Amino acid sequence: MENQTLVKEICPTTTQQWVANGALLVDVREADEVAELSYDVPNIIHIPLTQFEERFIEISKDKEVVMVCKSGGRSLRAAGFLINHGYEKVVNMKHGMIRWAQKGFSTKGDTASFLENTQDSGCCGTTASSSGQ
Repeated sequence: MENQTLVKEICPTTTQQWVANGALLVDVREADEVAELSYDVPNIIHIPLTQFEERFIEISKDKEVVMVCKSGGRSLRAAGFLINHGYEKVVNMKHGMIRWAQKGFSTKGDTASFLENTQDSGCCGTTASSSGQ
């Protein structure tokens, strides 16, 4: 069996702290999803998962990186891919844009329409977590 490295996951509250400390967000959602609602943070790049294998080298190995998507599944796969390609400072944000928007964190776009089509998944509760997760 191949050696597998588990991807560390953090919640949106912890992601806010990482961003404040200069981490790079990498959004792997497709262009139409990003056009509808995007993360409003200073250090973000968009590499759709469908282009990820060709474009991942755009991500610096020297920076802390938080992988994000709509619900956390695609970004988890992308984070695992990076780790398997020698990236060491990579984490995945659990529950993605869904939880980010539910917590009221900064976005660009129509949050109300986006949230109408999502369900509360229970991550971090509905208020900030004190556990650092």
